[in-house]
Amino acid sequence: MSYCLCVYCAASDEIDDIYFRQAAELGAEMASRGHRLVYGGGLRGLMGAVARSVQAGGGNVVGVIPERLDRVEVTYTDADEMIYTLTMRERKAIMEQRADAFIALPGGIGTLEELLEIITLKSLGYHNKPIVILDGHGYYEPLLQMLEQTISGGFARPTLREVYYVAESIADALDHIEASLRTNSDPGATR
Repeated sequence: MSYCLCVYCAASDEIDDIYFRQAAELGAEMASRGHRLVYGGGLRGLMGAVARSVQAGGGNVVGVIPERLDRVEVTYTDADEMIYTLTMRERKAIMEQRADAFIALPGGIGTLEELLEIITLKSLGYHNKPIVILDGHGYYEPLLQMLEQTISGGFARPTLREVYYVAESIADALDHIEASLRTNSDPGATR
C-alpha cells in the first residue's frame, strides 16, 4: 500500500556527506516501496537530496514552503506539487494533514521544532500517526537522552516512549511505518 510520508530534515549544504547519502537512500527506498513525499519544499541540504531521490525512483513529491522563505532559499521547483503558505505554522499544518506518517532525519532547529511539535501533538491525542526518528548515525542521541530525562524527572509520563519509534536503518524505519499503518485503519484519527 502507498503512503504519504512527511520527512523533516536539514536545509543546510554544510553538513557531512554521510547524512546526504542517508537522505538519498531514504528517498530511493520510499520510491521503491511506492510511497510519496511531503516535505518543506527546499532544494538544498537533505531536503533536496530526499526529494530528488524520491523523484529519481519514480515517486511523487509535494513541497510546502512559506512565500517568505521562497525568497531566501531555493525552492525545489521540480516538485510534482508545490504549495506556498503565508506562515511556518500553516506550512507545518499542511504537511501534518497530508502525511500518513513522519520521519525525522538530522536537521537544525527547524527540524527539531517540527519533530517535537509532532511528538507533542500525538502525545496529546491530536493524531495517531507513526513518528520515526531515523538515528542511524547517532545524531539524535542527545535529544533521546533529554526525552528520557523528562520521563525520569516526572515531566512526562513513561508512555511518551510509545509516541515515537527510534530506527537505526531506513528499512527498519519504513517497515515500522508500514506495519503501524496496516494495523491502524484510520491513521488520522485521534485517540
